[in-house]
Amino acid sequence: MANYKLLSFDKIPSTQDCAHDLISTGRARDGTVVLAAAQSAGRGRFRRTWVSHHGNLYTSFIFSCPQRDARLSYAVAVAVAETIASFGIHPTIKWPNDILVDGKKIAGILIEYSGRFVIVGIGINVNSNPTVERHQTTRMKDYSQTPLNELLARLMRNIDVWRRADFRSVRERWLELAACINRPVRYRGESAVLVGINENGALVLRRDTRYLLVYGDEIGV
Repeated sequence: MANYKLLSFDKIPSTQDCAHDLISTGRARDGTVVLAAAQSAGRGRFRRTWVSHHGNLYTSFIFSCPQRDARLSYAVAVAVAETIASFGIHPTIKWPNDILVDGKKIAGILIEYSGRFVIVGIGINVNSNPTVERHQTTRMKDYSQTPLNELLARLMRNIDVWRRADFRSVRERWLELAACINRPVRYRGESAVLVGINENGALVLRRDTRYLLVYGDEIGV
């Protein structure tokens, strides 16, 4: 397992913001992990609020990263899904950053770049799940007893394994876990079929006879 350096807090505004501060002040190194029991200003993509009460897992991993890599998000999603699956739960992955159980969101991922580092933020609903207007949510407690320290240990191991895996293996496993594969989705207000991902990490959609490569936008069902 990677040589992680864990920084643990009871409550801070955001593990992501703490990670950015560590980088900007020169205190971060490859493998630094920020963990908070609760957050007062947790956030997801597009700065959406991530409700962060005590009892769930909120963490941000800092890794050295000389350049952006679209493939990283797939490795992280597989790692989070495999971690949840190790407790006897059956997750799926909704592109780009959600982990679902029974079609309900149980975890989210936020990847941000800062200088020569990448910050991988992960939130997993363990003992509580917030009420969110945009989608249904669930929690691990409804399916399995999940000690937070064991959850974090397994997550660290899986992040280490899947970050270092050949992308062909990552892509194969991601496709096995993907929600809506070969099914219609909504992309920029129009219907398309989610076909897969290519070797560079682009999501591949088919609309009529055209194929679309998607790197950052959201898709819906």
